[in-house]
Amino acid sequence: MTTNQQITDAQLAAQPAAYVTGLAYEALIAYTRAKQAEKGYTQPQFWLLRNLSKNDISPDGEGMTLAELRAAMASYIRPEDDLAAEAEVLIGRGWLTRDPEDRLWLTEEGEQARVELRRNAPAIRAALHEGIDDADYVTTVKVLQQMIRNAGGTAA
Repeated sequence: MTTNQQITDAQLAAQPAAYVTGLAYEALIAYTRAKQAEKGYTQPQFWLLRNLSKNDISPDGEGMTLAELRAAMASYIRPEDDLAAEAEVLIGRGWLTRDPEDRLWLTEEGEQARVELRRNAPAIRAALHEGIDDADYVTTVKVLQQMIRNAGGTAA
């Protein structure tokens, strides 16, 4: 794989998509997580809040066990993400509670925190999209979706 910044379009076209998208994925996740850490939270903590909020991902705002949360996040949780440890941090902050059946519930303070933390997303997106117009971004996403379908996957 060529890593030189001055490569030709022909060389770019020959690079394996899995390699390039893998590099992009790791860089984007690392950047996002670093920006969230600067604000005092982790991406898995934010996901916990989102998955337990009836105003976000949760359809009903009902409590969930860690196993249920892991299943709900299966398509995006990373192997190194320790939801149990992350949940304990949020319980300590008063953003989650745990009931006798070991289900986690979002508190009112947790919902307020989710709303506040969500306000960080536009700045992260803007930084990552700097120098990329929306038309180019849409084309890139469409190309990647077609490659996913070509590989037998289901494009979102």
